[in-house]
Amino acid sequence: MEEEELECPNSASEKRYFPESLDSSDGDEEGILACEDLELNPFDGLPYSSRYYKLLKEREDLPIWKEKYSFMENLLQNQIVIVSGDAKCGKSSQVPQWCAEYCLSIHYQHGGVVCTQVHKPTAVQLALRVADEMDVNIGHEVGYMIPFENCCSSETILRYCTDDMLQREMMSSPFLGNYGVIILDDIHERSIATDVLLGLLKDVLLARPELKLIINSSPHLISKLSSYYGNVPLIEVKKQHPVEVVYLSGAQKESLESILRLIFEIHQSGEKGDIVVFLACEQDIEKAYEIVCQEGSNLNPDLGELVVVPLYPKEKCALFKPNDETEKRCQVYQRRVVLTASSGESLIWSNTVRFVIDVGVERRKVYNPRIRANSLVTQPISQSQAEIRKQILGSSSSGKLFCLYSEEFASKDMRPLKPAEMQEANLTSMVLFMKRVDIAGLGHCDFMNRPAPESLMQALEDLDYLAALDNDGNLSEFGIIMSEFPLDPQLSKSILASCEFDCVEEMLTIAAMVTAPNCFSNLPHGAEEAALTCWKTFLHPEGDHFTLINIYKAYQDIALNSTSDHCVEKWCHDYFLNCCALRMADVIRAELLEIVKRIELPCAEPAFGSKENALNIKKALLSGYFMQIARDVDGSGNYLMLTHKQVAQLHPLSSYSITKKMPEWVLFHKFSISENNYIRITSEISPELFMQLAPPYYFSNLPPSESKDILRQVMDHLSPLSTMKKEPKMCEKCPETTEQRCTIQ
Repeated sequence: MEEEELECPNSASEKRYFPESLDSSDGDEEGILACEDLELNPFDGLPYSSRYYKLLKEREDLPIWKEKYSFMENLLQNQIVIVSGDAKCGKSSQVPQWCAEYCLSIHYQHGGVVCTQVHKPTAVQLALRVADEMDVNIGHEVGYMIPFENCCSSETILRYCTDDMLQREMMSSPFLGNYGVIILDDIHERSIATDVLLGLLKDVLLARPELKLIINSSPHLISKLSSYYGNVPLIEVKKQHPVEVVYLSGAQKESLESILRLIFEIHQSGEKGDIVVFLACEQDIEKAYEIVCQEGSNLNPDLGELVVVPLYPKEKCALFKPNDETEKRCQVYQRRVVLTASSGESLIWSNTVRFVIDVGVERRKVYNPRIRANSLVTQPISQSQAEIRKQILGSSSSGKLFCLYSEEFASKDMRPLKPAEMQEANLTSMVLFMKRVDIAGLGHCDFMNRPAPESLMQALEDLDYLAALDNDGNLSEFGIIMSEFPLDPQLSKSILASCEFDCVEEMLTIAAMVTAPNCFSNLPHGAEEAALTCWKTFLHPEGDHFTLINIYKAYQDIALNSTSDHCVEKWCHDYFLNCCALRMADVIRAELLEIVKRIELPCAEPAFGSKENALNIKKALLSGYFMQIARDVDGSGNYLMLTHKQVAQLHPLSSYSITKKMPEWVLFHKFSISENNYIRITSEISPELFMQLAPPYYFSNLPPSESKDILRQVMDHLSPLSTMKKEPKMCEKCPETTEQRCTIQ
């Protein structure tokens, strides 16, 4: 018997299928009456499916469900409501649905619902889950917006988005008029964008009394939030099952060995359930993954094979999302081992987790504004992070947490709360955004934790060097256009400079490739030589930025000429390239090109391969990255930063490292102070080119050094005319109304 189709009134392409038990295709009167008696979904006007009722029972079992009446009552009577609950209590999926019901009840007269997330995968997974629970179509009534991907439409009632996407929306709609309810989720993560939204929304709420703000947080931050927002209603979700905690003092010193031993002991014990392991950093994930895969194959086959899942919270795009094959393997082989690191807590979705192993430390990036570089610092996690990791087991009455540290370490060495990212990160992008919204009168922001004055001063200084500020400290025309790009300000400036130097197409490719995850695959043991042989085919003598263009062009040629995605994936696999990262770069480049066209920037025909084009690309790069220059001080690859006295080496995957040709002067994209002190993505530049393009006042502010003396000699040899910084000609090519157009967008 065939299932009857019922078309969605707003989309002929979307279908809803009735289950067989409700089929009325035989046309008899009883079938028609049964269809008429079906309960209709108020969000799309279609009958609920049987799956809706199945999921409804699961929702009613969530700890937060008991608080629905209290929440709805407080939502009606108050402008701000705080919801406090442990991880996996259901607040991220249920509260937005209740808010959607509220907006429906007042006929969306003030707008729909938006719910922010810190992590992209969480926003996507929640949107998919909630669309399923609401029995509506993803991309229609429920959608998501993450950087470089928009799965929403004009029909979208409830949208999940990353916090930085809602922040960017404020540039074009400062008072967020499309929304009647704004939900800030995972406040305890303390990302820069979330902290900025918390501050700016104070002013928005005053301007829009009808707007509702819901704040979801773990219990640890509630007292701080209450003092920040004043006396507002608090909904507290009761704690879940107690968890057995085992402290293994002394195991931290040899944490990797202890973790591996625990994994195999749990597996050999025969106890059911998946294992989640929190490691310190990405490198530890890779080491553990390789060892567990190797050793796991030697275990007793009667216990089943361990299915190892590396879950990278931020840098990689290969995040854990079980596909049918993975689920099938897990059913057959019984156990999954998820390896993750800090910030991976909110990415764990499975209810089958019975064991958590926590190393108790993390590797954090801490920005030093004096040297304009990140330091990779290994330090204890906070007590709130440790508690959230325990809560992953909250839905299980038999969960067990193994802490590779002592109770004394937890009480004395761990800070109570996770540090705010705003106090440890480069604030240049944030200050550019704040300057942009100041155009709309929202420049004042009452931050929950004030950023360090030194970091703010460095950010303002960098924006001034990049010509983003005028003489009064407000955004210049350049600054307004730079803020249109969802990129680091230095990269945005390079794109604008490429308009003058006729290399926009090439610069967009570079911007996309450095913004996307690393395009080189993690190499299995023993594959290094074969991978280097493949990668050598893409090397460009001018440097790594040009090598990235070669890789992207090769990928694009394969993608255009292939008959299926499988062919592209095979090509990437054969050349040890990350197909996911290259696809992301393709998406990013398309969006950047759309922005260039929207604001009508001049765009010359691509001329990659000519000497003039290579010089122009370097000019464009230098226009944005003149603060990231290093010189080989001894001819052996020891590069001294121009702005400070840190010494670094070229990354092993740099084209110069592979060819053993070390240029004297290089421009670099990334540098972090760590064990290796690598500078990444480097291209050779000449000191003459640097002196022509770097602002004179930046050069005068450089600390004394041998490199500065060399540059001063170069400046003395150049004619006065060539040392003068040229004003970009972009504005002459753009329409006269550029400034006004960028201001109102």
